[in-house]
Amino acid sequence: METIFGNLQGLKSNQLKQLQRLYHQRVPYKRIITHEFAQRLAAISANINQIVCVYLNRRGQVIRVGVGSLKQTQIPLQELPRYGAGRLSGIRCITTHMKSEFPNDIVINVMALQRLDVLVVLSLTKSGFTRRGGGATGYVKETYLAHLIPQDAHALITSSYSLQAGTSNIPYPNWSLSPAMSLDVMGKQDFISLVEGLEAEFRREFTAQEVNNNERVIIVGVMTGRISNHSFEDTLAELARLVDTAGGYVLHTMWQKRSLIHPQTVVGEGKVNEIALTAQTLGANLVVFDRDLSPAQVRNLEARIGLRVVDRTEIILDIFAQRAQSGAGKLQVELAQLEYILPRLAGRGEAMSRLGGGIGTRGPGETKLETERRAIKRRIARLQGEVNQLQAHRARLRQRRQHHEVPSVALVGYTNSGKSTLLNTLTNAETYTADQLFATLDPTTRRLSVPHPDRIQTQEILITDTVGFIHELPPSLMDAFRATLEEVTEAEALLHLVDLSHPAWLSHIRAVRDILAQMPITPGPALVAFNKIDCVDSSTLIQAQEEFPLAVFISASEHLGLETLSQGLGQLVNYALMPR
Repeated sequence: METIFGNLQGLKSNQLKQLQRLYHQRVPYKRIITHEFAQRLAAISANINQIVCVYLNRRGQVIRVGVGSLKQTQIPLQELPRYGAGRLSGIRCITTHMKSEFPNDIVINVMALQRLDVLVVLSLTKSGFTRRGGGATGYVKETYLAHLIPQDAHALITSSYSLQAGTSNIPYPNWSLSPAMSLDVMGKQDFISLVEGLEAEFRREFTAQEVNNNERVIIVGVMTGRISNHSFEDTLAELARLVDTAGGYVLHTMWQKRSLIHPQTVVGEGKVNEIALTAQTLGANLVVFDRDLSPAQVRNLEARIGLRVVDRTEIILDIFAQRAQSGAGKLQVELAQLEYILPRLAGRGEAMSRLGGGIGTRGPGETKLETERRAIKRRIARLQGEVNQLQAHRARLRQRRQHHEVPSVALVGYTNSGKSTLLNTLTNAETYTADQLFATLDPTTRRLSVPHPDRIQTQEILITDTVGFIHELPPSLMDAFRATLEEVTEAEALLHLVDLSHPAWLSHIRAVRDILAQMPITPGPALVAFNKIDCVDSSTLIQAQEEFPLAVFISASEHLGLETLSQGLGQLVNYALMPR
C-alpha cells in the first residue's frame, strides 16, 4: 500500500484511498503539469480542506504524496537522489495553496534544501466545480511557477524572490517566481528545456567557482557563555587552519551563540536548516564542528544536513595520518584513530550484543557490528603492545644517553611555532618544515654545543624536537603518543618556543602549560623563547618582555638572537643538573 506522508489526522478511509490513487497518475515527461492532474489534485485538496503536496520525478511518475505544509511533507535529505552543485535534484513538487501570501521564508527554505527542479503552486477557489460551456472551471484559480536561479543571473531577473540571510551574510539561492498564469498556459510549457537550461547555468557558475581541493568545507562554531569573543574567534581561525592543513577548502564559517549545547544537534533546529541550506547552495561536501561530537550527534546532524559531519578531533587525526612518516609515528596514529572510531561504530553499542546472556540478549548470534568491534579491539590491544615496546626502546636509548652524561633538552611549543626550523638552524638537521599545523610528528634528536656558564669551553647537549601541542589536545592522541611525549618528561630541561607573531600567543602559552601539567611526571625547568620577532611590532615585543622578563627573543628563520639562546640553554642545563 502506498504511503501518505504528513498530517493524516481526521482523514476518512475513502479520502486516503483518493490520495493513494495519485501514485498511479503520470504526467508526460516534457510537461510541467497537465490540466487533468491539476484538477484531480485540487479536488482532493478541496475535499479534505488541507494542502496536498505531490512530488514527481523527471519521468513524470509520482514518488511521494503528502498532506500538510511543505515543511511537513518534504523529502528527507538522506532520501534525495545524489546531485552536485551544478545540478538539481531531478524532482518537482506540485502543491495546492489556499492563502494569498506566497511565497514565504519557510517555503523558500524547504524547497531550496531539496534543490527541486521546479515548484508548482495551484491557488484554489473556495467553491467546487462549475461548468461553463462544457468546461471545468472550478478549484484551480491560478498557478505559479517557482525555481532556483544561479547567483549571477539574479541581477538580470526582476521578478525573483531572494531569501534574506539575516546577519550571517550567506549567498542563499535565489528564486524566480512567475506571475500568475492560467492552468492551460502552465501545461503548455516545455519542462525539459526549462530544467536543462537552469542546470546549464548552474554548471557554468559552479565551474567558475570550483577549486582544486577535494573537500569543500563549512565550519560551524558554537559560542557558549564560558568563552570570550576574542577566544572564540581564535578557535574558529585555528579550525580553519586545521582544515586547510588537512587539504580542505573553507567555503564559509557559521556560528551560533547558545547558553547550553543542544544535546541532539549541538546547535538549534533553525541553525541546522541554515547549515543544510548553505551547504547545498555553496556546493559543500563536508561540515566541520569546532568541538567534539558524540556518535548520536553526528548521526542526527548527518540525517538533517545530508552531508558528512566531522568534529575537530577527526580533523586533527586526519592531519596526523597524513604527516606520520616513520613506523613509530604511523603506529601511534593508527592507535589513536582506532580508539576514536570504536565508540562511534553505528548501532546501539553494548545493547546490541547477542553474547552477553540474560533476558532480551539471546538471538541468532554475532552481528556484523559486533564482529567489527571485536576486530578493532584486538587490533587496539596489539597496537598498544607495540607502543609499549616502543616506549621501552626509547627508555633504553635515554638511559644510554644518560650513561654518557649528555644532558637533554626537549623542544616544546604550540604547533607551527617554528620548532623544526629552530632545530635545523641550530644543528644543521634536515627535518621537514612547512608553514602548516603539525608539519612533523616524529621526534628528532641532535647534538648541540652550547656555552658552559662556569667554564671557557662549550658543553654538549642533546636537543629533541617533539610533536606540536594544540588547544584541547584530544585525549586519544595524548594516550597514543605517550611514547613520544615521554621525551618531554624525561628531559632535564625544556625549551618552550612561542610564535610571537600569532595574535593568540598568550593563549598558546597557557595551552602548552596546561598539557605539560597533565604529564604523569613533572617536566624539568623551562626557558621561554619567543620566535618570529621579525614579524611583530614594537608594542608586542614590549608586552612580551614585561610579562616574561627572563625569556629570550629570536627569529629562527632569520638567525636572530641565536647566540643569546645558546647562552640561555647553557645556563638552563646547568641549573637543571644542580643537586637539589
